[in-house]
Amino acid sequence: MNLIIDVGNSFVKLAVFEGGTLNHKEVVKLNLVLEGINSLKEKYTSIKKAIISSVGKLNKADIKAISKSFDVMILDANVKLPFKNLYTTPNTLGVDRIALVCASVEQFPNNNVLIIDAGTCVTYDFVTAKNEYMGGAISPGLRMRYKSLNNLTVNLPLLESEIPKNIIGNSTNGSIHSGVVYGILKEIEGIIDEYHRKYSDLTVILTGGDANFLSKQLKSSIFANSNFLLEGLNYILQFNSNE
Repeated sequence: MNLIIDVGNSFVKLAVFEGGTLNHKEVVKLNLVLEGINSLKEKYTSIKKAIISSVGKLNKADIKAISKSFDVMILDANVKLPFKNLYTTPNTLGVDRIALVCASVEQFPNNNVLIIDAGTCVTYDFVTAKNEYMGGAISPGLRMRYKSLNNLTVNLPLLESEIPKNIIGNSTNGSIHSGVVYGILKEIEGIIDEYHRKYSDLTVILTGGDANFLSKQLKSSIFANSNFLLEGLNYILQFNSNE
């Protein structure tokens, strides 16, 4: 069994895989990560290997403690990957994007795949049917757009995400919802269309924290998978374990 440790700014996603099957997933606060891992270690005694993503946010003592319990892989630019990386600055490529590409390579082999991760940022990553990662794009995510309107203006309020009732906002709040939500939806649709023009046989994956919120509004044919990153991290661990 494998333990997946995906570290965010304030929270950590913990997942347990048996082979390629997700058996358990939970989210814990960053300062409670060891307690969460110890609980899983007691429940799933067959866990042997672990992978840590975004290691920079874990302190050395935590990493050392985890390494005493498991054979730990730390995901970085030097880990062997199941695709050809054509990114011109591979050392700056986020580990989350690496994991998403790995998931697409495993689950959609010999396909042109566009992975859209709608989280803090919206990232677009493209891998060809020849297993070549080309790169993609990064733009502000849903919450970042709401927050920037509030932070960079004097009078605009900070709102919670909401599907607008009409594209024509008839109030300030309605106008903000229309601008933010329709703006990000039209961006995603437009980028998908551009890729489709170049690659007619395109598979599109939507994942990330805002995937469910956005997927219901998108007209394009997509696969929505909130566990795609965790599955990619597990595949990286499996791929390197089989070498």
